[in-house]
Amino acid sequence: MNHTSKMLRDNALKGKTIVVTGGGSGLGKAMTKYFLELGANVAITSRNLEKLEAAAKELEVETKGTCLPIQCDVRHYDQVETMHKAVINKFGKVDVLLNNAAGNFISPTERLSANAFDTIIDIVLKGSKNCTLAFGKHWINTKQTNTIVLNIVTTYAWTGSGYVVPSATAKAGVLAMTRSLAVEWAKYGMRFNAIAPGPFPTKGAWDRLMPGNLKDKFDMSKKVPLQRVGEHQELANLAAYLVSDFSAYINGEVITIDGGEWLKGAGEFNMLEEIPQEMWDQLEMMIRANKS
Repeated sequence: MNHTSKMLRDNALKGKTIVVTGGGSGLGKAMTKYFLELGANVAITSRNLEKLEAAAKELEVETKGTCLPIQCDVRHYDQVETMHKAVINKFGKVDVLLNNAAGNFISPTERLSANAFDTIIDIVLKGSKNCTLAFGKHWINTKQTNTIVLNIVTTYAWTGSGYVVPSATAKAGVLAMTRSLAVEWAKYGMRFNAIAPGPFPTKGAWDRLMPGNLKDKFDMSKKVPLQRVGEHQELANLAAYLVSDFSAYINGEVITIDGGEWLKGAGEFNMLEEIPQEMWDQLEMMIRANKS
């Protein structure tokens, strides 16, 4: 047993229907696969139907589960409502919404056009809002309880970060929405939680954000105290737990899974790990001498 092993018991999600936005690739696909393996029915959405259909077919072959691909641009509320109706028509209900669809630019902010900034805000914040409102209102109107919204945010959602300002702004909004609705809508039998992943490289996203040899020059594992990046199954394990009944008393939480990366960056003196052992010896001698 190691950190890449599957965590939950067989059929832990049997009988649940889960919608994963951005579920056709990357981390969304990894989480979808594990949900299917645990017995859930899963609908995956994105703008690219061809890619979704290929992913759904692949996942069904691998897991023997049922994966429904639905084209949807989460930036448009009417498309979200249409997608929601399609899932209901297929499975009869939805138990879990996983807001995973995202976009990002790594760029000095002054180089971004207003439209580029808006694109990220619209996908991440507006898209999560659209899905949450559509699904949440349906759950309230039908009095369906034991429902869950799980949002994927990021560790810089509460600290901010240069060079990814649109993403930081949008994710901070999603984080605030998570905590706010965890309180307001708990009375309707809904739970809201979020995951803040650190570096979990995915080929598509990684290549877009850091083309060429940039990803080699900026080795993300060097920023992590555990000296490695995350494995997709680790994130899938956490997501599966949070959408399962085993987490029934967890509400309004944001769980960081980053090997300690953001804490390392936050500590004022963490850069002192670069000091070699012999220099520490010299510093200790100097401090002792000053005390004398």
